[in-house]
Amino acid sequence: MSVHHRSRYGRYAGGPDPLAPPVDLAEALNAVAEDVMAGYSPRHALQEYLRRGGRDRDGLDQLARRVQQRRKDLVGRHKLDGTLNEVQKLLETAVLEERKQLARDVRMDDTDRAFREMQLQNLPTSTAAAVNELASYDWQSSTAREAYEQIKDLLGREVLDQRFAGMKQALEGATDEDRAAVAEMLGDLNQLLDKHRRGEDTDADFQDFMAKHGEFFPENPQSVEELIDALAQRAAAAQRMLRSMSAEQREELMQLSAQAFGSPELMAQLGQLDANLQALRAGEDWSGSERFEGEEGLGLGDGTGVLQDLAELDELAEQLSQSYNGSRLDDLDLEALARQLGQDAAVSARTLAEIEKAIHDGGFLQRNADGDLKLSPQAMRRLGRSLLRDTAQQLSGRQGRRDTRVAGAAGEQTGSSRPWEFGDAETWDVTRTITNAIRRTIADGGDPRRGLRLAVDDIEVTETEARTQAAVALLVDVSFSMAAEGRWVPMKRTALALHHLVSTKFRGDRLQLISFGRYAQSMDIGELTALPPFREQGTNLHHGLLLAGRFFRQHPSMQPVLLVVTDGEPTAHLLAGGDSWFDYPPDPETIRVTVAELDRLGRAGVQATFFRLGSDPGLERFIQKLARRIDGRVVAPDTGDLGAAVVGEYLRAHFRGRPYDDDWAK
Repeated sequence: MSVHHRSRYGRYAGGPDPLAPPVDLAEALNAVAEDVMAGYSPRHALQEYLRRGGRDRDGLDQLARRVQQRRKDLVGRHKLDGTLNEVQKLLETAVLEERKQLARDVRMDDTDRAFREMQLQNLPTSTAAAVNELASYDWQSSTAREAYEQIKDLLGREVLDQRFAGMKQALEGATDEDRAAVAEMLGDLNQLLDKHRRGEDTDADFQDFMAKHGEFFPENPQSVEELIDALAQRAAAAQRMLRSMSAEQREELMQLSAQAFGSPELMAQLGQLDANLQALRAGEDWSGSERFEGEEGLGLGDGTGVLQDLAELDELAEQLSQSYNGSRLDDLDLEALARQLGQDAAVSARTLAEIEKAIHDGGFLQRNADGDLKLSPQAMRRLGRSLLRDTAQQLSGRQGRRDTRVAGAAGEQTGSSRPWEFGDAETWDVTRTITNAIRRTIADGGDPRRGLRLAVDDIEVTETEARTQAAVALLVDVSFSMAAEGRWVPMKRTALALHHLVSTKFRGDRLQLISFGRYAQSMDIGELTALPPFREQGTNLHHGLLLAGRFFRQHPSMQPVLLVVTDGEPTAHLLAGGDSWFDYPPDPETIRVTVAELDRLGRAGVQATFFRLGSDPGLERFIQKLARRIDGRVVAPDTGDLGAAVVGEYLRAHFRGRPYDDDWAK
């Protein structure tokens, strides 16, 4: 017997596509960082991103929903009476054709005819019982005999199809030699499995078996263990299918099975095969069942395939849940996902797995001292660069112009140039440099059209004004109202954008991040980014100003710049012993010591800007009074514009109100 297999061609699915571009982590890192700033742990934030997915790909939750819908469709569309219905139709055909033959056969003895008609008339109502009763019937109609023989052939192919997928089609119209080949394969298979159970088999035994019977196994197993896995999964699904039938259906099929190919030996071999497989793979689900509610009948083989699909879908659902210990997206069976949901689902899942691996292996997450994950400096730089780019776009839109070019820390261009001197790092004035070279060449009797060579004396550089270095203290309110009013993440995004700007473009400056709630504390950008929202009430601006003053005194030669982001009046201050005093409405003593510390900073020449969030009239009046005391400024940005407002004020402090470009964001 020959079994033909059809080749299929499609997209590369054997792992990451070697021709695909590297996975883009920008969206994932931004989403993870956004959740971290909102208070999630990095691990939880990454899991949430993988569950949500990205703009162009399904996340785990959507894939899981598709898996559940596929499962629902299968059980809602099918029922398990396909084989019984086929047998019943063939039986009805055989009986009808036999009655026709009895009616038109004029040479038949009337007594014999009456006896045969009585046999057909009194057949049991049970299909299985009727088929068994007709096993010894002497058919007069060749058409009837052929229909009845088809019942045995169908049953044989179906029971084999339960254990070996595709056998129903492969054995259609099979000869006695084909059936003998199947019987021989079953005998050899049971011998191999018996030896394996006893630990007596060798690899040569498996190779000999596959060389002889490999056409029956399109899965092309590479070892006896792979062979057993494939067979056991199918056999367990067949058992679950039988258990999913009604008791009457199950009894009918058990009786009918005796007629499979008219060979009781076949059922004995299959029974031994099931026993071997259950012993070798006891962990398979041999006792489960499903409830089918549809109208589309399934035969034994197809029904077993559906039960296998349901088991595979259940396994995919568990993998997609990622709820077990040590779960990773590498666990996902992409081939199974493609089979059940299509290649697009496998591509989405593979991309998510690559993102997860790249974030873990690419140094974007690292463990801190207590073993928890945190965003690495590399991740913070990427996020800061992205936020700063967004801030630059906002500032460009607000300015509506691009007046001059400011390159890093070189200072503002004056419009003049001067001869280059050793050690100069300013930008060349190309026009004047080339002009000098042309003039010198002509003066020396040369023709500049035939070539131009620069000399050191030709070079002129653009003059810039010296730029004052700044010590910048960014004070951010971390009281509970900041989180409750949706200002927590914008505050952190602002701090991260400013930190990236100072650390990459204005490296001569110094930036100190100071949070103030019930207490104030200086912290690095990683600590502030990971800071969870506090439910503790208190706005201790007094303590924050004390820390800012200490920072400014550590950098006496720099211009002190104070940037304060807050959404409430001071409600706490620091006592002499180090404790925090809280009261609401604000205690007069809190106001007094806060103002006194602000005055002290004003006398030290601090440039101050207050960023007022919210529209509370009392807060507006209070912040205006604070700013006037030290000739400071008040900016009241929308929450989404906070980053641009703070960065803009920082740049204004540098360039003293002169126009600036967004080159600093590149």
